[in-house]
Amino acid sequence: MKKFRKVLDGLTTSSPVNVGGAPLSSSTAGTPTAAPTPREIEVQETLVSENFQICKTVRHGFPYQPTTLAFDPVQKILAIGSRTGGVRILGRPGVDCYCQHESGAAVLQLQFLINEGALVTACADDTLHLWNLRQKRPAILHSLKFNRERITFCHLPFQSKWLYVGTERGNTHIVNIESFVLSGYVIMWNKAIELSTKTHPGPVVHLSDSPKDEGRLLIGFESGTVVQWDLRVKKADFRIYYDEAIHSVSWHHEGKQFMCSHSDGSLTVWNLRNTSKPFQVTFPHGKPQRDGKKPESCKPILKVEYKTTRNSSEPFVIFSGGLSYDKAGRRPTLTIMHGKAITVLEMDHPIVDFIVLCETPYPNEVQEPYAVVVLLEKDLIVLDLTQSSFPIFENPYPMDIHESPVTCTAYFADCPPDLIPVLYSIGAKHKKQGYSHKEWPVSGGTWTLGTQTYPEIIITGHADGSIKFWDATAITLQMLYKLKTSKVFEKPKVGEGRGAELVEEDPYAVQMVSWCPQSRIFCVVGISAHVILYRFSKHDATTEIVSLEVRLQCEVEDTITPSDADANTGLSDSSSHLHQHPPGSPGSANTEGVRDSIPCLRVKNRPVRMPPGYQAELVVQLLWVDGEPPQQITSLDVNSAYGLMALGNCNGLVVVDYLQKSILLCMSTLELYGSNDPYQRLTRSPRRSRQLTSGLTELSDNQVTLDLERSRSPTSVLHPTSLHNDPRTMHEPVANLKASHYSPVFYLLDNVRGPGRKLSLPTDLKTDLDHVNGHCTSPTSQPCVAGKPRVPGPEGPRLSRRGPGRPPFRKAQSAACMEINLPVSHTEGYASRRAMLQQLHGVSMYSHDEHHTTVYSWSERESRENSFSRSRSSSVSSIDRETKEAVTTLQFMESYGRKTDALPSPCLWVGTSLGAALVIALSVPTDEEDRLDEPVTVSPCATVLMLKGSVLRFGSLTCGGALIPSPYEVWRDPHASEDPDRLRRRKLVNFSPSSSQEAAGDGHLAVVCSERQAKVFLMPAQTCLFVHNITESSFVLRADVVSVCNSVCLACFCANGHIMTLSLPSLRPLLDVNYLPLTDMRIARTFCFTNRGQALYLSSPTEIQRITYSQEMCDNLQEMLGDLFTPVETPEAQNRGFLKGFFGGNAQTFDREELFGEAAAGKASRSLAQHIPGQGGMEGMKAAAGGVVGDLARARIALDERGQRLGELEERTALMMSSAELFSKHAHELMLKCKDKKWYQF
Repeated sequence: MKKFRKVLDGLTTSSPVNVGGAPLSSSTAGTPTAAPTPREIEVQETLVSENFQICKTVRHGFPYQPTTLAFDPVQKILAIGSRTGGVRILGRPGVDCYCQHESGAAVLQLQFLINEGALVTACADDTLHLWNLRQKRPAILHSLKFNRERITFCHLPFQSKWLYVGTERGNTHIVNIESFVLSGYVIMWNKAIELSTKTHPGPVVHLSDSPKDEGRLLIGFESGTVVQWDLRVKKADFRIYYDEAIHSVSWHHEGKQFMCSHSDGSLTVWNLRNTSKPFQVTFPHGKPQRDGKKPESCKPILKVEYKTTRNSSEPFVIFSGGLSYDKAGRRPTLTIMHGKAITVLEMDHPIVDFIVLCETPYPNEVQEPYAVVVLLEKDLIVLDLTQSSFPIFENPYPMDIHESPVTCTAYFADCPPDLIPVLYSIGAKHKKQGYSHKEWPVSGGTWTLGTQTYPEIIITGHADGSIKFWDATAITLQMLYKLKTSKVFEKPKVGEGRGAELVEEDPYAVQMVSWCPQSRIFCVVGISAHVILYRFSKHDATTEIVSLEVRLQCEVEDTITPSDADANTGLSDSSSHLHQHPPGSPGSANTEGVRDSIPCLRVKNRPVRMPPGYQAELVVQLLWVDGEPPQQITSLDVNSAYGLMALGNCNGLVVVDYLQKSILLCMSTLELYGSNDPYQRLTRSPRRSRQLTSGLTELSDNQVTLDLERSRSPTSVLHPTSLHNDPRTMHEPVANLKASHYSPVFYLLDNVRGPGRKLSLPTDLKTDLDHVNGHCTSPTSQPCVAGKPRVPGPEGPRLSRRGPGRPPFRKAQSAACMEINLPVSHTEGYASRRAMLQQLHGVSMYSHDEHHTTVYSWSERESRENSFSRSRSSSVSSIDRETKEAVTTLQFMESYGRKTDALPSPCLWVGTSLGAALVIALSVPTDEEDRLDEPVTVSPCATVLMLKGSVLRFGSLTCGGALIPSPYEVWRDPHASEDPDRLRRRKLVNFSPSSSQEAAGDGHLAVVCSERQAKVFLMPAQTCLFVHNITESSFVLRADVVSVCNSVCLACFCANGHIMTLSLPSLRPLLDVNYLPLTDMRIARTFCFTNRGQALYLSSPTEIQRITYSQEMCDNLQEMLGDLFTPVETPEAQNRGFLKGFFGGNAQTFDREELFGEAAAGKASRSLAQHIPGQGGMEGMKAAAGGVVGDLARARIALDERGQRLGELEERTALMMSSAELFSKHAHELMLKCKDKKWYQF
């Protein structure tokens, strides 16, 4: 426990303080400073570095880019492999485990050691891995790396310890599962085929032992050759040569015939009695030809399963693919043939793999299939085979997170306990129907609710405008409620005025959300510059949605910062360039049809019936201004106690009273400063604004081309002008540029620009905010002469506001689709950061090796995953002073607007992209009747606090260091049927700093965090108590004031992948871990912290990764995870009967150890494969599974096994006693019978 000093209100400090409240001699990075005072009060901090540890907890969602599937029929667990080297193991709900190969190689095949608690994975790097599943976090026991051959197929017979491995060369190797070494027994391809065969049979695509005789191995080659190899005598029993390539083979359980699927869409059945020709050839989807000709070829049948049933003599034949080529555009299908009935099931996505679940694990018994697990590219479904309609099972796993691409996330821990049941009851009414009534067949493992549980809710926003609420309690994830924001608006009709031009793929995409769990007020920010406010009600209602339209415009001005006076030397003049807009576009000079004062979307203007749940009450929309689309909203906050909502963008700030449905404030960021503006801003010449409509009309096409040619550097490449592919220019290198401190974080809240998108990112956001502190990092910006404003050209301010070469519309991209890496360079942090911004917004990327321009479309950027250009050339920079200061964060809190305030009052804290924290005082009527009638007054104060970089987060603490939550209104149902005579009063909960006697008159501590710095101010004195430079080489993407271990800290996530925590209020570093070596834009946009030491991010377009930074939760994680393996008795094989066993059964016992062991087969060549011991050996696993929970589990299993053995012993004893009694009885009867007989009578 450490004690720190606190400066009291009204007392002077020993170090002078500037306008922003920071000491003139700021501390170095990582060194918090405190100002000494005559009077000291102890601030006790309980958090230490031992309270923090980074650990992954669980991964939710659908496995990204799946490749293969496996199922353990006894343990009833399912495994899914992926292209990125991940393995997802699923059991009953709550049993969900994610494993990752360190190599990251794609998983080709999975093989369970059935009922053994182990899994074999074959990867694309030709390595076999053995995973132990008898622990909560599986670990690799052994690995075997093939050096000279590539693995193509694996097969592990049931209850065998020898794994067959087929290779690309056509050879078959055998691996001992226990020791994970190769046997000397090898089936070479040239011995498997006939010596007279002149061609190579191709890679091995199938391996399986005969159900009739385990000593015979069926080998399928890609070319169409099938060989049955007798393992005992080491020669082929028969060879089949077919002229079509083979994709899969499946046995009939009796072992007398098997079925092959081929590349021409045919299925062939081969009888072992006559292998010279197929017993049957069918084209299930081929059109029969006249004159008995062969049907036309169809698409390949990639996999077939041949399963028998007891109740029917007709088997199930299930396969994927095989459709005719003339059905172009038809969706992927799974076909189920049962007798004469053929059912074709169309899938929404391509089929990756499927498995038929059967009652028995023995391949030589009647299979009795009951379900089919189908792995699609973006979904997992299970079909019920026991019903003729083949309904699907309701999936208990959250596999539909990506149903529409995820664009934003929010995480709330310690929610009100009544929220989850209420949301679930509302959402349950809208669930889909028609599911199978049987239980989910993947029911393996065990999971119990841990002791460390509390209500958790995750909210995801999607590209189609939908919002999903998820129950995330106890590391599970279950869908609660879905909200569709698109229902608030009229559907745009093609061909109707502006509606025709604004129709796009996802105009309702969600950018950010703001939720007050206590009052259940919910706000959604959409990509079309709109905000929707929802109230929660348990009753349906028919109401009109109020729409407020805001014209938020900021006149562009030139900004000169005091700190950049020295950066303007050595710069040469360069002419500006123009961009020719397509005729009729919003940015063109055509004055007819210029959009002005119209919203992007049209709200329904009629009474709308709303079901129970979240009901829209208010919509705020930003309007088009002079043909320019509204800039996207970059910040939002709502406060239910005040009844206010605030939103901001790069133009300014809007404050809305949602109780009175009125606009209280609509002001540019510059106007918020008043006379305390820390920047010197040069107002624009009036002549430039007068040329708004006439500038472009004076230019001809030739003039535009000429100016474009002038602006090009000698090595630049001019690209054709179009809406999707715009000309970029490049200027000569400029030396001695000073790096500026500004943030792209609010860009991360916007969507990535792509071709053809409308109303996505603000058109002038990138150009304007790349010029901060006198420096430009945008390659599309126009340079100007140092020290003087740019001379206005005939293009007018409209062009310069958007920036040359920038299309007026952009395509929004979801966070799920982002694969662009953020900078990780420590020496070139600023240049890397600028390169990241260029990729984020789709602007030109420049290589410092070749001075030329490259325009990336979105599809190209997506293909360039995990790569970006880190341009170090200053040729992409300029000294354009034109900028707008964006509002990057907002927060309502009880605070002091001025130094002279004696008591706290409602305030709005505003953070900007230039590092300014502004305080706006609010006068909110306290009486409820007055609140609905009297206006709320908003008055910007003179309070300006300055930091380095864009402001990200605010927090409020008491002088004792305790967190002060924002005030809120207790939820009440707006449509509840109550007594009309009873007044419905608002119940407010206020956490004012002066509410306690101890803190009265002391003020409170304000925590302000920017992308590079964190400061703690004492209010109302506005004195900087502590300052900490978080990072110099990178920048903070996300920061939150969170509660951990009954205390408070500041959690930060940086662009270089570091996760840091700082104590409050002293800002001592407690944790700094390089969690992610590379950070892509998806993670940057979706990373969020919450209380109790938890966080999450979108690890792939389809998966949410939850992590913890709390040591306490890491310690309890073992208890919260489910067990993958449970002791289950292996079912006994069926008694085949005397006749079957005598005539057609396994006459010989097959001992694989005798054939494949080292004594008989010898050792394999050491150069063929290399054995790599795993880090999860038995000793390591025992240690990892140690602790109280592991000991209890092992004791329970041992006790169960002991009880089972005692039970068996008792049964045997009872059987022996009954046999002895029966023997004694028979002996006594025999004695009585023979007692009176003479010797000659026997």
